[in-house]
Amino acid sequence: MEHTGAEGAGIVFKYFPEMDAGKRQAIEGLWASYSDWNSKINVISRKDIDYLYLHHVLHSLAIAAFLREKYPDFYARALEPGGTDVTMLDFGTGGGFPGIPLAILLPGVNFTLCDSVGKKIKVAQAVADAAGLKNVVTANVRGEELKGRYDFVISRAVTSLDTFLRWIKGKYTKGIIYLKGGDMVEELTNAAKMNRLLMSNISAIPIDKWFSEEYFSEKRVIFICK
Repeated sequence: MEHTGAEGAGIVFKYFPEMDAGKRQAIEGLWASYSDWNSKINVISRKDIDYLYLHHVLHSLAIAAFLREKYPDFYARALEPGGTDVTMLDFGTGGGFPGIPLAILLPGVNFTLCDSVGKKIKVAQAVADAAGLKNVVTANVRGEELKGRYDFVISRAVTSLDTFLRWIKGKYTKGIIYLKGGDMVEELTNAAKMNRLLMSNISAIPIDKWFSEEYFSEKRVIFICK
């Protein structure tokens, strides 16, 4: 099957040729890490683990594709360690998505990965350690209870957008980047109304703008700027 198993990493390199050898090695290493941990702790459904790179790693990196297009100067600096002082909170990271793939690609950004489920954070920390990531810290806490503010909050469809916005109120200074699927018109309108946001500050970008695979046909990057 195409894009499956350890060989699936190639699809990531197809869309991110700027990855150097070290980053490619870290991306390739995710297969061994997640396969091993998933046999002990089910952080990815058993039937979905074969599609690790397409469904989880590349999907996470849709955020990077968005940043590469919208903020090219920042993106170029973020590719290098110490290149920026930007912070991102991965709210409800589960086993490390979207935070870990992004941290591999963008060592110039500091990521905090939080989740209330201890076993999931255990996996995220172990995978980050195996990848040698110095720009990741993890927190076993409900995101709403996490102290501090971050430049961006990122997440992958942990709940409805309206609920998510209430959970992260006051936790970001620049914006929210949220991965979500399906028809977003009603959800975006409701979220804007309930959270007093201007629709002009909300963008929903189809992921298939960057990635041509059928899997992404109804998935979007939601960007809400401060």
